[in-house]
Amino acid sequence: MLTITHRYRIYPSATQEKQLIEWMEICRGAYNYALREIKDWCDSRKCLVDRCSLEKEYILPAGLKFPGEIQQLNNLPRAKKEFPKLGEVPSQVLQQAIKQLHRGWEYFQKRGFGFPRFKKYGQFNSLLFPQFQENPVTNLCVKLPKIGAIPINLHRPIPTGFVVKQVRILRKANYW
Repeated sequence: MLTITHRYRIYPSATQEKQLIEWMEICRGAYNYALREIKDWCDSRKCLVDRCSLEKEYILPAGLKFPGEIQQLNNLPRAKKEFPKLGEVPSQVLQQAIKQLHRGWEYFQKRGFGFPRFKKYGQFNSLLFPQFQENPVTNLCVKLPKIGAIPINLHRPIPTGFVVKQVRILRKANYW
């Protein structure tokens, strides 16, 4: 299997750009919420129960399991009902934000340092669309779910026989 990565510039309209930025902020909120669950779980297991300060330490029940990736992904549909704003973002994009956090967590576990950090406003700069039913790149446009066709500068044609598997929308400065 051969994997090729190409980077193309896209030119979203003002409404599409606004929607992409809003989606990034919603994904950032989901990422930070999931990280808060992990951090609370870790903080609740730092000291012995009989020596913990109730004011400084967050105490969770002893039988509470670690908030793993699968559990947090399964909680997303309930969160969408509670927070309708989450429903605006395509579900797979939201799932990828949680998966990104857990990749960072696994990396931290392996190395022993580099705990994942909370993302501030504007620090979440990419959205990953992991799969498509049909080729999203057609007629100098990339077609994304819930946003439509965005013009693209296809300066290098996609080789014949290759299929676009995923699309990552990356924002650098004022460019997409």
